[in-house]
Amino acid sequence: MKLSKLNELPTSRDMISVFGGYNHNLRISEGEFYDMTNLTSADYPVLSPRPKRGIYASPTKPTGLIAKDALCYVDGDDFVINGYKVNMGLNNEPKTLISMGAYVIIMPDKKYISTQKNEADDAFEHGNIEAEAVIDSGTVKFSLCKVDGTAFKNKRTDSEGKEIEEDVPSGAIAPDSPNNLDYWIDTSSTPCVLKQYSSNSSQWSSVATTYIKISYSNIGKAFEVNDGVTISGITIESLKDLNNTMIVWDKDDDYIVVTGILERESTQEATAANPIKIERRMPNMDFIIESGNRLWGCRYGLALNGEVVNEIYASKLGDFKNWHCYAEISTDSYAATVGTDGQFTGAVTHMGYPIFFKENYMHKVYGNYPANYQIQTTACRGVQKGCSKSLAIVNETLYYKSRSAVCAYDGSLPVEISSALGDVSYSDAVAGVLGNKYYISMKDAVGEYHLFVYDALKGMWHREDNTQAVEFCNCRGNLYYIDYDDNKIRSVIGEGSLDTTRVEWSAETGFIGTDSPDKKYISRLVVRLSLELGTSVVFSIEYDSLGTWEHLFTMDGTCLKTFSIPIRPKRCDHLRLRIDGKGEAKIFSITKTIEQGSDT
Repeated sequence: MKLSKLNELPTSRDMISVFGGYNHNLRISEGEFYDMTNLTSADYPVLSPRPKRGIYASPTKPTGLIAKDALCYVDGDDFVINGYKVNMGLNNEPKTLISMGAYVIIMPDKKYISTQKNEADDAFEHGNIEAEAVIDSGTVKFSLCKVDGTAFKNKRTDSEGKEIEEDVPSGAIAPDSPNNLDYWIDTSSTPCVLKQYSSNSSQWSSVATTYIKISYSNIGKAFEVNDGVTISGITIESLKDLNNTMIVWDKDDDYIVVTGILERESTQEATAANPIKIERRMPNMDFIIESGNRLWGCRYGLALNGEVVNEIYASKLGDFKNWHCYAEISTDSYAATVGTDGQFTGAVTHMGYPIFFKENYMHKVYGNYPANYQIQTTACRGVQKGCSKSLAIVNETLYYKSRSAVCAYDGSLPVEISSALGDVSYSDAVAGVLGNKYYISMKDAVGEYHLFVYDALKGMWHREDNTQAVEFCNCRGNLYYIDYDDNKIRSVIGEGSLDTTRVEWSAETGFIGTDSPDKKYISRLVVRLSLELGTSVVFSIEYDSLGTWEHLFTMDGTCLKTFSIPIRPKRCDHLRLRIDGKGEAKIFSITKTIEQGSDT
C-alpha cells in the first residue's frame, strides 16, 4: 500500500542578539522595544537594567544645584557647600545658579557667594549684587573736584614766600594776570566750562573731564570704585544732568565722585517726599548665563523702569555686579535690542558663544568686546517654552527640547534626534549629562513624567522610569538631580546611601511575525539571559493584538549563570513578548523559530 507523502513545512531560525533600545512607533526594528522601564545601554549590545541610584542628601526644600569643587545646593534660606550651610535669606522660588570664577550667582534673588573661604574670618563672602543709598533727610553737598575727590585750587605765594591755595574763581570774564596752571570756571556759556591757563601759549584751555563730589554720611559705603550707578532726585537746576547713569570714579564712606561740572559749591535738602537715590541695579532678566568672564542675560517684558523691552545684556568684564558701565572701553557693560517677537525661552553658552533662544529663533552673539559684538539671528526650532533646563551639552553638541522634538545643535542648524519617542507630545523638560548620555525628564500630554536617556555615542534611547527631576547637575563624574516627589538629591550612579530595593525593570517588544507576506507561525521562542541570585523574571505574551497579556512563566535566579528559556507560543499570526524583572539581569538574545506556509 502506498501512503501519500506529506511535505514538511519549511522552518527558519532568526536570532536577535543586538538590542537597539526604545522605539515607541508602530513599526520598529528587531531588537528595539516599544516600551521599557529602567533599562540602559551600558552593556550594549546586551540589554540590562540601569544601576541603582544613590541618595546624596536629604534637604528640606532644595531649589537649585551647581557644581564647584563639590556639589553645592540651595536649601530654603541656605546655600550649602560641602555640608556647610550659609544663611543668605533666600526665597523659596526655583533657583538658577551661575558659576563665575570662585563665585556663584543666585537668581532670581540677585545674590552672590564665594565658594572659597576668606582666610581672615574663615567665612564665605556673600552679599547682594544690587546696592543703594537713599537720602531722605539732611543736606547733600555738591562740589567740583578732581578724579580722586580733591578740590581744584590755584597756588599762590604770599608776602612771606609761603605757598598757599586759593579757591578757583568763576565768571564770564577771564581773571587778570593769571599764573601758569591756574584754573578758572568760565560761566559765559551753559553749561559752564573749567579752564586752565598756560603761560607758554598765554591761553586758557578747557579741561577735558571734570568731576563732582557728592557728599553725605555713608553715601558711598555700599559702592565700589568704577561701579555704574543710577542717580535720581537731584532738583538743583544746574545739576539735573546728574539724574542719569554714572560711573563712580572715586569713593569713601561719605562721598562718591562722578563726572559733571558746576559753577560753585551747592547743597540740596533731601526729604522723604523728595529723596536722593544712588542705585546699582541688575536688569530684570528671564535667563542668565556666564560667557567670556561676563554674565549674560535676556529680557522680554517690563524692565526696571517700567518700559517694555526685548533685549540682551552683558555685565562689565569680570564684574557681575555692574550692568550699566558705559565708558567706551573694552570692559564696558553691553545692552542690545533684538527684533524677533515672542518671549525668550532659554539661554546657554556653546563653543564659547552666548546663545539666546525663543521658540522659533536662535540669537547667537559673536565678538569679544562691546564695540564688536554682533547678534546673529537664525529662524529655526528653538527651545520650547518651559523647557529652558533641557539645554545640555554632550561631547560639544548642544541638546534641547523644542516644541516638536528633542534637537541636537552642533553649530550649524538643529536636527531632530527623538523620532524613537513616537508621536507623544512632551513638555516641561529638564536635562543633564553624564559621559556620552543625555538624561531628560519631561511630562507627557496626560501629565505623567518620564525619564529618558539618549546615548549620543550609540544613537539610541532608553526609558528609565517616571522620575520628575527639578534640576540636574554633573559634578565629579556623577549626575545628580533633585527628585520632585521627596525633595532628595539623588545620584544617577549610586553615591552616598544606595537605594536598598532591587531595580524593577521591563521590556516590551514590538510585533513579532509581521515581516513576511506568507502564512507563518512562530513555533518557538528562546530567550537567553543571565540572572543574579535573588532576581525574578516574569514572561508574558500577547497574541494577535488582542490587548491582553497572558502569563507564560516566572523564573528566579538561583546562581550567576546564563539560561536558555524556551517559549512555545500558541499558533497565531503575530505576537508581542513582555519581560518583567526585579534585580540584576542581562538579556543576550531572543531566537525565534518560524514555520513558513503559503501566501493564502
